[in-house]
Amino acid sequence: MKQEDVNSISILAIDDDSSILKVMGMRLKSHGYLVLLAPDSREALALAGENYIDLAVIDYKLNGENGVCLMEKLREIQPELPAIILTAYGTIGNAVDAMQRGACNYLTKPFDGDELIRQIENCLEKSRLTSGRYPPDAKQDQPPFFSRIIARSSEMKAVLAKVVQVAVTDSNVYIEGESGTGKELIARSLHAASSRKDGPFIAINCAAIPENLLESELLGYEKGAFTSADGRREGLFARAHAGSFFLDEISELPLSMQAKLLRILEEREFYPLGSNRKVKVDVRIIAASNSNLDKLTHDGLFREDLYYRIHVIPISLPPLRKRKEDILPLARHFLAEFSKEAGKTIRDISQDAIRKLMASDWPGNVRELENAMEYAVAMAEGETVTPDLIAKSMSEEDSIPPFRHARDNFEKDYLTQLLELNHGNVSQAAKAAGKYRADFYVLLRKHGLEPIDFREK
Repeated sequence: MKQEDVNSISILAIDDDSSILKVMGMRLKSHGYLVLLAPDSREALALAGENYIDLAVIDYKLNGENGVCLMEKLREIQPELPAIILTAYGTIGNAVDAMQRGACNYLTKPFDGDELIRQIENCLEKSRLTSGRYPPDAKQDQPPFFSRIIARSSEMKAVLAKVVQVAVTDSNVYIEGESGTGKELIARSLHAASSRKDGPFIAINCAAIPENLLESELLGYEKGAFTSADGRREGLFARAHAGSFFLDEISELPLSMQAKLLRILEEREFYPLGSNRKVKVDVRIIAASNSNLDKLTHDGLFREDLYYRIHVIPISLPPLRKRKEDILPLARHFLAEFSKEAGKTIRDISQDAIRKLMASDWPGNVRELENAMEYAVAMAEGETVTPDLIAKSMSEEDSIPPFRHARDNFEKDYLTQLLELNHGNVSQAAKAAGKYRADFYVLLRKHGLEPIDFREK
């Protein structure tokens, strides 16, 4: 096992013999593992409640308590936790009992330190498919993007299992999740696992392209199609031929463009701007949004026919606050990544810092956690991330609203000012904004604004 892989793995060692516990801790740390030590079951359960554990090494007899029973209690907190049982009572009965009740292996005391390390590596390898770094049924030749997804929680493991299942089909997929949950990463993994993996993966953010440029970007254009069209340009749909086209924030598409997108999806062909030559395309559509598309459709802000066309196979990404088991493994992954980039040797996160990480709701989800760990690594002066580094990063993040919220607030204020200046006259306000009257009404409904409220009494 590579050293950079080991650095993000945590081992919980439990033994009521303080000298053995100390030796175990030193041995495991010398091999790069993150080590948590507990002298009894009470402390062990407390640590498991606050930290994600990759593997537990448990003494069979703890001050009269049964180590196998403790293993089962630990698994109530962290399901499928692999465990090695240590016993000075090396009878076949104890070993069989431990293995039958789910222990990965057992060692008799006194044990050889090198043998302990070998057993840990073997148990970690056996449980790797269910440890979260790969989908549940992944193979060694699994597309590389899956190895980038750290998912220890049952919620995310279910998502990855669905991605594996859906990848073999050619149906359109809709990914829903809050900002920062990793929608594009899931989309790229879906493409990488599909029969289209050798074709292009084209991604656009519908909210980032100005409305007046969106059609030309998607469809392409011929020379002279409009004033600044000084040459022919191939559109993004054409570039995605035989591959996958990812439309992020599809809820932000103007209604006029939604109609054209629907036609493309139905007919698989279109005319570039200024051209009388049809372009045929074979693409798989993967769409995503952090909005409730079902509600937008119900409110008339998104076309119902387009909704059903893209919403063939839905995949819902849970927010980080609903998959707490993923927080610490992700934090440690980012810690190792940013430490390496910065040329630092930051190896651990203090217990108080871990508590802060686990207690946060992470409104920005994985992206916010990544930013917090990047800040912590950049500002850390020792080998451990301390709680003040986490607190400072999070307070700075929380002081700045997410981009979407800031944009919505600006949009509503802008529309309000237009209506006030034009005394509620929608035609004049729409003209001043450079929008079609119908699209302007859509924006007003989106923000709950009534023109009549701005007309002079």
